Amino acid sequence: MSSAVAVPAPARRRAAARPAPVEHSILLTATLCLLALGAVMVYSASSPSLLTSGGSGLGELISFVVWSAVGLGVMLFLAHRGIAGVRALTAPLLGVSFVLLLAVKLPHLGHAAGGAQRWIGAGPVQFEPSELMKLALVLYAAQVLAGRSANADRLRTALKRLLVIAGAAALLIASQPDLGTTLVIVFTLTAVVLAAGVPLRLLGLGFIMLGVAVLIFVKAEPYAAARISSAFNPWAHATGAGYQAVQGQIAIGSGGLFGHGPGNSVAKDLWLPNAPTDFILAVIGEELGAVGVCGVLFLYGLIVYAGLHTARRAHDPFGQLLAAGVTSLIATQAILNVFAVLSLAPLTGVPLPFISYGSSSLLVMLAAMGLLLAVVRDNAIVVRAVDRTPEQNARRSVNGQPAADRNRSRGNSGARRAGAGGGRRAGYAGR
Repeated sequence: MSSAVAVPAPARRRAAARPAPVEHSILLTATLCLLALGAVMVYSASSPSLLTSGGSGLGELISFVVWSAVGLGVMLFLAHRGIAGVRALTAPLLGVSFVLLLAVKLPHLGHAAGGAQRWIGAGPVQFEPSELMKLALVLYAAQVLAGRSANADRLRTALKRLLVIAGAAALLIASQPDLGTTLVIVFTLTAVVLAAGVPLRLLGLGFIMLGVAVLIFVKAEPYAAARISSAFNPWAHATGAGYQAVQGQIAIGSGGLFGHGPGNSVAKDLWLPNAPTDFILAVIGEELGAVGVCGVLFLYGLIVYAGLHTARRAHDPFGQLLAAGVTSLIATQAILNVFAVLSLAPLTGVPLPFISYGSSSLLVMLAAMGLLLAVVRDNAIVVRAVDRTPEQNARRSVNGQPAADRNRSRGNSGARRAGAGGGRRAGYAGR
């Protein structure tokens, strides 16, 4: 694993001027495509309820576009901070997340809806602190596990710290109640721990503890038990706990291969609850068919591919774990949503990343993409400065032509070999 060295400003400018890595292009293109599809589908899924209430049908679309613009600004800001700048945000972000989670329980700050108290704020400006906590825990896990896998004692200490912090956050989120976000956190942190090289026997013990905790939660929360019992046979509970899953299956099934066309969904007209948020994939399946659903899955596949490739190429342990964690966060949330809509998993209320309507999720997912792009950027501009040896200094010319002139005649494209002359050589350290 290479380590970054101090690089003169001209060399850094030459490195930055090179074309963006392919991972950067893939991640940015896939994200923008998902956002564009999300804007279209949010407008389509929300327009019936808005029109019947006397609105113009543009309210949620405008909100989605505004929050997308804000999120893209945050994404670009984080992408340009680099690994060092992102790492410095870990402690403040984790502290703010815990404060906001506790504030949710306060009577004048917390906001309840649908039997859960998960939001702070009032009116159209509301925020879900559990979304921010997901990102803070990914940063914290990457920081606390970076560089500790080589020492067993240090690794156990790091795991204990992570377990305490993540356990406290999970308990606060589960008490809202919010089983979906809790599962996203558990699966995402499990992926980070695996990437850090933690032995499987320790993970097995963790999963046993998790299973016990889930059983206790299901016993304590009747709604969770009802969702689990109706998850794999929703038609047996079609008028109760399985109603939403049944309507989602009807919507996707009626779309066929190519769908009924944009705006022509029937299920969204008061049949499918939470169409713009949790079940927007069902609207996509009805209007764009199986082709549209496969297109969405393909875009998420591109993000996973580019994210894991970025983690593999990262020159810093923190960058490796951060890229793996962010990629797992996006993939886990997408998988849980898709499985819930297809009745392959219980309904968790997890939104579809970059597509579902919801300011908190949209903002945090774009911030997470900014962290991933920060790792890509650091991979691209890390350069290796090589001092010229005395023997290389002696070879000032070949065939009467100075080495510097020969280099200029060949142009400045590409990384130069260390023995070609010049004072200090800069080139990509990518592998």
